[in-house]
Amino acid sequence: MSKPAKWSDPDHKLFPYQVGFTGPPKDWDAAPSDFLRMSPDSVGVHGRLLHTPEYAHTLEQRANNFHLLEDYVYAMSEAGADVVGQVGTNWVHANGTDHDDIVRFTTEMSEKYETPFHMAGLTLVQACQALGYEKIALNSVYFWPDWRDGVVRFLRSAGIDVVWAGNFVDQGFFENQQIVNDHTWIFPGDLAATSFSYVAEQAPNVDAILVNGMCNFRGESGQPQRMVHRVAEMEALIETPILAADCTLYWAIYRTLGIGPVGSGNGSLLDSLRTPGDELA
Repeated sequence: MSKPAKWSDPDHKLFPYQVGFTGPPKDWDAAPSDFLRMSPDSVGVHGRLLHTPEYAHTLEQRANNFHLLEDYVYAMSEAGADVVGQVGTNWVHANGTDHDDIVRFTTEMSEKYETPFHMAGLTLVQACQALGYEKIALNSVYFWPDWRDGVVRFLRSAGIDVVWAGNFVDQGFFENQQIVNDHTWIFPGDLAATSFSYVAEQAPNVDAILVNGMCNFRGESGQPQRMVHRVAEMEALIETPILAADCTLYWAIYRTLGIGPVGSGNGSLLDSLRTPGDELA
């Protein structure tokens, strides 16, 4: 398959940098809004949900619908995307796949459809590798136990030393997983500081704390906010780098495009991509 030749002519594109996202089925994905908010005007964003009837967020359903990721990359390539990202950490391990399996898969998709393809779970590893982080703790936030354990296995398959991992139930903030699930990924704002302080106490000598998934904490206005909105605050609180899956995905996309976010306050990882004066595009 060849990408339509017309997209090699910038006069045919709406934006110099065109970015595609897909998120878990039946979830409203904040990634297009968050990424566009921090990007220069030369960036355009398009979202595309995967369609899976009767979807209930199980790992088996993700494994059975893994082929839809290829459909997504193909559709975005046809529409002229320069790079595409997949939101949701669990897809990298849902099939029992490890780090090398997903590197092969993303490389194959990128080459086949002539469009770089980034999966959120893999970008957690890529950020650790780029920064030389070898020993980490995992704040697994709202993740179900099998999701949490799958992420740990995936990280370890890449040679990362996961010295501690736990979700909100493990941390003692909720009595059981069903209560966590009933929050539908949105949690009180003060839980962010409480949770990260707890994880930092459990693993005080790590290179970084990783965060899987797309957890939302309510901001001062009550608006749910993903980690990209809170990561700088949390890093200052615990004095440890934080690599959250939304931030690492955006970081990988920016690096592919050769640009960075406008402004600061997006955490140490994303802020490292800024250029003097924000002259990015």
